Amino acid sequence: MARGSSGIVAALTAAAVAAVGFLAYQASANVPDNLGVAPKASSSAPATGHVKPKPKKDPLAVPAASGTGMRVVYALGDRRVWLVDAKNKPTRTFKVMPSSVSALPGAYQVTSRSGRVTGSDGVPIEHVVRFATHDDVPIGFSAAQDGSLESPDPTLKTGGVRMSRADGDALWSFATVGAKVVVVR
Repeated sequence: MARGSSGIVAALTAAAVAAVGFLAYQASANVPDNLGVAPKASSSAPATGHVKPKPKKDPLAVPAASGTGMRVVYALGDRRVWLVDAKNKPTRTFKVMPSSVSALPGAYQVTSRSGRVTGSDGVPIEHVVRFATHDDVPIGFSAAQDGSLESPDPTLKTGGVRMSRADGDALWSFATVGAKVVVVR
């Protein structure tokens, strides 16, 4: 019986080697002629022939068009604020909820601050940092005293850019009167 099984194993091995050889021949017959040729350099590809992937944009990176130096950067489209130190490094970034009236893109300065007031929407707010006016509506950063970040009533002309109380505390300490505020799209 041992002789019979060794013959079967030998026959199966020979058949497997033949099948692999046939598949290798088929694969080599279907290889494109230019497979081993390096691509020609073009203006869009580096001279090495390898295309480098574009670096992914860090969603938390300070917008490039926001200037330099110590500043508050407010990105309207991202609904995000960055507190940037004198060395152009962000010390904090956070999401905000804008109101129905927004500042136009540009550079501003903090014009006034209020510790606690009632917002134009009737909500008690704190750490109000005003920096612009648009259509006779004062625009500034603030935090609702109850910590809410609800969407504003679109029928009211308000200019409050709301944030959490912790973020409001940080902005209050950072943005004194005269501090630079840059608004970008």
